[in-house]
Amino acid sequence: MSGITTTVHDSGIAEIVVDRPPVNALDVAGWFELARQVTAAGENPAVRCVVLRAEGRGFNAGVDIKEMQRTEGFSALIGANKGCFAAFKAVYECLVPVVSAVNGYCLGGGIGLVGNSDIIVASDDATFGLPEVDRGALGAATHLARLVPQHKMRAMVYLASTATAQELHHYGSVLEVVPRAELRDAAMRVAEQIAAKRGNVIRAAKQSLNGIDLWDVNRSYRYEQGFTFELNLAGDGDAARDAFVSHGKEAT
Repeated sequence: MSGITTTVHDSGIAEIVVDRPPVNALDVAGWFELARQVTAAGENPAVRCVVLRAEGRGFNAGVDIKEMQRTEGFSALIGANKGCFAAFKAVYECLVPVVSAVNGYCLGGGIGLVGNSDIIVASDDATFGLPEVDRGALGAATHLARLVPQHKMRAMVYLASTATAQELHHYGSVLEVVPRAELRDAAMRVAEQIAAKRGNVIRAAKQSLNGIDLWDVNRSYRYEQGFTFELNLAGDGDAARDAFVSHGKEAT
């Protein structure tokens, strides 16, 4: 079971929900399934906007490190990297706008998803961060740089620190911060305003905005991933993940 479901509402909104306890960390199959559902929603002519959200304690805790560490060889590492690339790319290239509704923690792969989405609405308890350096890996700084200023992004990467929803609202990357109980309604309200417009115009707007983007997010993220492979071959990645799992923490 992937823990990912899509509901297409009469309003023209496709609501994609991730519910994979305990922390919404996705395994390899989950990342590819998320990519598939996002792409399918965008290709559905009845859909004019996608809302991406999660149930549980947080929006997304990244990759399932426990799966990676219990798998022999490098297949899970390679799979996770390819799966994340596919999911982030699917959000960015979705044929209609994607509204991310972020609750609780948004870490690692979660940053890739929201950084590539079109609009972000967050609950007042949401935090955003990249713990990759502490996990012996790199990646999604491409997407974090779309959420916070350059030097803030660098500090967050080096320190593996987090930023609050309120901070991101101040930077302009989060559209609205609301109480946790109001998050879904707030995201759906934004999506309904988009879905009420002409579908062909909205799809053209999405394509045109991607076309004038300042950098190629797919290529730059793939470049980052190369350093994760290097660190793993050097032994740093595997050692950091082993230490993380041995401390009894949940997958992130």
